Amino acid sequence: MNLTRAAPWPAGTAPFADPGETELLELSLGPQHPSTHGVFRMNALLDGETVVRLQPVFGYLHRNHEQLAERMSYLASMPFTDRLDYFCSLTNNWAYALTVEKLAGLEVPERAEYLRVILAELTRLQNHTVFLGFLLGDMGAWGSVLMYGFRQRDAVLDLFEALTGSRMMCDYLRFGGCRCDLPPGWAAAARLVVDSYPGFLDEMEQLLTENEILRARTMGIGGVEAKRLVNAGVSGPLLRAAGLSHDLRKVDRYGIYDRFSFRIPLGEKGDVYDRLMIRLLEMRESLNILDSALRDLPEGPVINPQAKLRNFRPPAGEAYGRIESPKGELGFYLISDQSPQPYRYRVRPPSLINLTLLEEMCVGAKIADVMVILGSIDIVLGEVDR
Repeated sequence: MNLTRAAPWPAGTAPFADPGETELLELSLGPQHPSTHGVFRMNALLDGETVVRLQPVFGYLHRNHEQLAERMSYLASMPFTDRLDYFCSLTNNWAYALTVEKLAGLEVPERAEYLRVILAELTRLQNHTVFLGFLLGDMGAWGSVLMYGFRQRDAVLDLFEALTGSRMMCDYLRFGGCRCDLPPGWAAAARLVVDSYPGFLDEMEQLLTENEILRARTMGIGGVEAKRLVNAGVSGPLLRAAGLSHDLRKVDRYGIYDRFSFRIPLGEKGDVYDRLMIRLLEMRESLNILDSALRDLPEGPVINPQAKLRNFRPPAGEAYGRIESPKGELGFYLISDQSPQPYRYRVRPPSLINLTLLEEMCVGAKIADVMVILGSIDIVLGEVDR
């Protein structure tokens, strides 16, 4: 910490009429120890307990993801996508596979399309479930709520493990389909998990919405007007919490999402409370999609037999593929020069883009609210730094 009498702004741009009469506190929040799975820092300038400026500091977890991908085969990059948003490896796989399929003109069998939707919505469920627990933890309520969410999430991870062999780094999708078919009994087990979720959501919603402390800590906190969110490229639950109906499952209708009926929940003020409620409502819509997808899951192959995974050389050209990941628009941009490696490989990560307005969300708030606001964005440092 450092106590200063003058804010570090150019002359004439300080937020106070006479900064010499106001003592401002410079506070560095982080970074954490580099052995942790995510390292992030915020430099805050405080007037008492009120934030007057906040600077996010990135780069502690940079792993050279994009440059590595340009030096290995297309298929070899698939497991690396797992390490972006490591809570949501299967949606990472899908966004990358979708882009390569656009580049190479590959069709995906119908059964594989259903499996992708099922796994993507299960991923959305488990991501939003732990989001609720972590957000309560950011308010200081570590313990029962987080463990309650983790217990429910474990049922989804059990399904991932039974299908892919891994609970988090799944590496399951392939260009033109999926790596393998469902093991016996998997669809029935998934049905049991889906059927158990409404009761969990009812209890969680009652616990959260009827808690006066949570309401006081979230209502009117961290809001940004919708126009600013659009201009900054913010997507996903943050955008919908501000009242903007934008969901790539409806806009692009990628995969087979046009076959499912679901609503897009919207907030009003775009504050922390609306962001929390949007996740709860989105989980209920995911359950509707899963109910239909599991019921209508067809038989058939799970990968296009024309998909060459070895010595894969897509035609020269470029492609951008995007999906609605649990955190927003996740996109991949690829340029092919017909070699076995991409000429250019670029990731559009929602966690990084959604962080760009963190300062606007925090200015005017109390320092105790900064961690709650950051938690409401729902970032994973694996795709912030890459």
